[in-house]
Amino acid sequence: MKHAYLDYQSAKPVDPRVVDAMLPYFTEKFGNPSALHEVGDQATEALESSRRQILEFINGEDGDIVFTSGATESINLGIIGYVRRNRRKGRHIVISEIEHISIRNIAKYLESKGFSVSRVPVDQYGMVQLEKLERRLTDETILVSVGYANNEIGTIQPIKEIGEMTKERDIGLHTDAVAAEGLVDLDVERDNIDLMTLSSNDIYGPRGAGVLYYGPRSRPNPVMLGGGQEGGLRSGTENMPAIVGMSEATRIMETEMDSEVKKLQSYRDKLIDGVLDNIPDSHLNGHPTKRLANNAHFRFDGVEGEAILLSFKDKGISVSTGSACTSKTLQPSHTLIATGLLHEEAHGSLQFTVGRFTEDDDVKRALEATPEIIRRLREMSPIYENKEGAY
Repeated sequence: MKHAYLDYQSAKPVDPRVVDAMLPYFTEKFGNPSALHEVGDQATEALESSRRQILEFINGEDGDIVFTSGATESINLGIIGYVRRNRRKGRHIVISEIEHISIRNIAKYLESKGFSVSRVPVDQYGMVQLEKLERRLTDETILVSVGYANNEIGTIQPIKEIGEMTKERDIGLHTDAVAAEGLVDLDVERDNIDLMTLSSNDIYGPRGAGVLYYGPRSRPNPVMLGGGQEGGLRSGTENMPAIVGMSEATRIMETEMDSEVKKLQSYRDKLIDGVLDNIPDSHLNGHPTKRLANNAHFRFDGVEGEAILLSFKDKGISVSTGSACTSKTLQPSHTLIATGLLHEEAHGSLQFTVGRFTEDDDVKRALEATPEIIRRLREMSPIYENKEGAY
């Protein structure tokens, strides 16, 4: 039986068209952009062309981007580099309570270095409350970091309104746009974004590539020293096949995103309606409407997430409970806890994420399998309060 893959938030395959674009840069066009000869010139041309393409993708022509090894490095450079450059203005930053683990760990690191960090709570849908964010801004605040969309429950944040708030107070705004890229129209000018993190893999490009966008007034300090590549911000020989691949992935997204999003929304809505209509005591996590087109995240009373995953695995269906970056811990999702769920509720969650290569049959199989799996697990559950006919 064909495997059904419904975990596109944790990893996506590389689009074959992206692979075709990358292949010459492994062999025929192998030059180093720092080399002063014809082969090096070819690489330089591809590097700058890729930079222009990605800046166009996010409407960031007035700023610049740095190519990195991926989102984590971009986030480190963006946040740590920015606060080091601006620490004379203040030593306070603000993040939301549901940021990715990489940002949460950077916040702890900065606290150990004498910075203060405020963490803004979210509502039951995982939405950052603007008035609560505003109350945490002080004369010492130099940076706000809020993810464009949550990678677990799919809630899309009011980034434009946050950008207006930070711009008015001359505070920098960083957003981790990895979960949103390819699903939301990103525009750093419209949203007053000073620093933005993107990942190649999340738009069907190769792993090992990412970018940090920075605006004309928000250049960070380098966090890694070396030969001075990428304008002195990210030393090390550029990974040209990956850079070209990420550029091609954004080019494809520019032309196909609208139709792709409509298809994903259709699959997402089928999953949401199919689960909520057919399984009692099931609940949708995240915002009912302001959510990513590919995300359907549920919780089921009286069952445990790991048992759900193993049951789907037995049926040849790949799903997840949330962020792949924290899936090996036994702790409940900090995102779900922040929305007000109890630990046992957070542990009973399931995430479906559809993608470019999802087919009708993948969704159909998931909808057929889920009621049976939940019913069987509830029959064995010591904590599920059985109601007549409520499996």
